[in-house]
Amino acid sequence: MEVENYIDKVTTMAIDYAPKILIAVLSLIIGLWIIGKIVGFVRKLLSNHFDATLTNFLSSMLSMALKVMLFFSVAAKFGVDTTAFVAIIAALMVGIGMAFNGTIGHFASGVMLMIFKPFKIGDLVDIGGGHKGTVEGINAFNTTLATLDNQRIIIANSNVTGNTITNISGQGQVGVELTFGIGYGDDIDKAREIILRVGKECPHILDVPAQGVVVAELGDSSVNLATRPFCKSEHYWDTMFYMQENVKKSFDAEGIGIPYPTMDVNMISQN
Repeated sequence: MEVENYIDKVTTMAIDYAPKILIAVLSLIIGLWIIGKIVGFVRKLLSNHFDATLTNFLSSMLSMALKVMLFFSVAAKFGVDTTAFVAIIAALMVGIGMAFNGTIGHFASGVMLMIFKPFKIGDLVDIGGGHKGTVEGINAFNTTLATLDNQRIIIANSNVTGNTITNISGQGQVGVELTFGIGYGDDIDKAREIILRVGKECPHILDVPAQGVVVAELGDSSVNLATRPFCKSEHYWDTMFYMQENVKKSFDAEGIGIPYPTMDVNMISQN
């Protein structure tokens, strides 16, 4: 008799809960399908206006939020009091937020970088007046720069947004600041002609805007000539190195000296 009663109870429970289970399963299947469609539509809409990284992040956050709402909705169909779950999750979020206060700041800064785009991957930048390199990655919590000597600089995003950002190459073309010192006894016009000639021979320097050479400073031991040839952003370093090497060689060939600091010492006899 006890076995029969047990079987009857199980049968009764199965009959009572079968429709609820079926409805819950169908709700999950249909709900997940609808969420997939909504997230796909939002992802497509965002991709027309925002960076792919930001688009993926916002889409995943939306997907997670909708799935949590779906879970609570299905749980409520079984008579589960979801208020306690909401309170527990809220408390956890507050605790996590306090524990990762700095990390959340880096994350928020990363979102700002992806929205306002002061630079993009591949740009040559100077961050804070000391970190110069090509942007290799803009991640959720940090930005990665690759230097010319193959070093990798990883900067927390809040430090990026909190510092001065100089985008050297983001405009497509860039002026290369160069200064060449000559002796006070050397011919300025001849030195200017040499610098311009080397610039003409450089395969990376653009014709527009035209290169110019001016006397920037009368230094303690040299007359400093400044020039700013323009080139495409990707040829910044090639142009700088070409000009520095070939101007020096041409100065040597033409008898133009590049002075170095000297000091005259006068000896006074005490006789």
